[in-house]
Order: sequence, then structure tokens, then C-alpha cells
Amino acid sequence: MTFLIQLLAKSFIETVYISGMIILVGLLLGVLRNSSIRNFQRSFGSKALMITGLIGVPIHELSHAFFAVLFGHKVDKIKLLQKPDKNGVMGYVQHSYNQGSIYQQIGNFFIGIAPIFGGVFSIIALMRFTIPQAYNRFIYILAESLNITALNKGTMEGILNSYRELVKIIFSLKNFENPYFYLFLFISICISSHISLSYADIKGASKGLGIIFLITVILNALNLSKYIFAVDLIKYNVLLTGVLIIAVILSAITFLLSLIFTGIKMH
Repeated sequence: MTFLIQLLAKSFIETVYISGMIILVGLLLGVLRNSSIRNFQRSFGSKALMITGLIGVPIHELSHAFFAVLFGHKVDKIKLLQKPDKNGVMGYVQHSYNQGSIYQQIGNFFIGIAPIFGGVFSIIALMRFTIPQAYNRFIYILAESLNITALNKGTMEGILNSYRELVKIIFSLKNFENPYFYLFLFISICISSHISLSYADIKGASKGLGIIFLITVILNALNLSKYIFAVDLIKYNVLLTGVLIIAVILSAITFLLSLIFTGIKMH
């Protein structure tokens, strides 16, 4: 009985270690997104949702579709953009899969969280062409993170300082003289406003997460998890955190701008 409890506890911790940061950031993005949309609607009315959705919603839905295809799911129907229905839905992807396939079941998790990564990589690509100096700095930070072999106070402070410098580069005076910077800012706001996960996304992702947990239990029971080195998991989490930080930074900026517009509207 003790072995079973230890096995389940170890597997649960490892599953959290793999997916916890994604879930945590997903919830934070949801809070920022809802607050930003609410502020934009106060400032510009209901049309604000459609303006940001024109770019943000198709990227959100295409991200779902891309991962659905990647994991062998059949995309039955896709709606890239529509006026919000009674539940606030502006787009959707309907997909089906073989429930006997473990690979396709695991895919549910990645399909559910896909908009976070689809949105972030779209913003990074946009950064490459509009503010290349910031893009180069971001790539440098990711490359440097591959050298991290232990997580401690020093490395965490180093990571945070790196991204603090990245924000300074993005909002440097030089960039405010660059017309492409404003294009980057507008499109990033549109994407960030729709990067978070819906209830349906979270529900779908939870199906895949359950399978990931069961696989982890099996690997630990067979003592095969020892082949996954702790250093590799650290690098995975550092790289993942780096990508997710971009989403949080831009969503936070979007939220701050929405507050500014609300303040201007009230005065």
C-alpha cells in the first residue's frame, strides 16, 4: 500500500512538473485577457472585441487545428471568426479522434493549450520582422537558458533580469521612432487579447493530461523514468518558462494599455 501511495505521489509531482507551468500561466492569461477585454469594451464599446478578434481569434483557432492535425485528429469543422454567440464564442474547431490511440489521447492536452504557443510564436515571428533587435535578444536568452543545469535563487534572478532587459529593449526610445513598432504593438495586443484558454479548451486539455499522468505512473512502476534525466527536465522547464513569459509580458502590457484607455475615457 505504501509503494502504491509513493508511486502515485511521485507520478503526480512529475506530471505537475511537466504541465504545471503551462496550467498556471494559462489561468493567469485568462485573468489578464478578461480584464483587458472588459476595459477595451468600456473604452470603445462592443466593437473592440471584433477589432482584436479579427487577428487574435483566427490565430487561436488555427493553433488548435494545427495541433489536432499533428496528433492525428480529424478536423471536422472549423470557424475562424464569428460574432460572439450567447456564450461569447467567436470561433471553434471541432475534431474527432481514435479513442483507442494513446498518442491521439495525449494530443488532447496539447490541442487544448495550443493557442498559448500559437499566439506566442506568432508574436515572436512578428518581432523578427518589426523589431529585430528585441527578437535577437530573446533568441539569445533562450540559447543561454540551455546552459542552466540547476534551478536556484541565482539562476531564477538571472532569468528574470534577462526578461526585464528584453522589455526595456522592446520599449526603447529607438523603437518609438520605428513605425513598424506600432504595427507590432497593435497586432500583439490583438493576439494577446485572445491567447488565453476557454473553458472548452481546458476541458479538452484535461483529458490528455489524465493520460499523461497514467503513462507517468506506468513508467515509474516499471522503473523506466530514471532514463529521463533531471537536468533535461530543468532545461525543458526553463525553455518553456521563457516562451510563456513572453505571453505574460505582452498580456500584461495589453492589460496596462486597456487601463490607460479606460482612464482616458473616464476623463
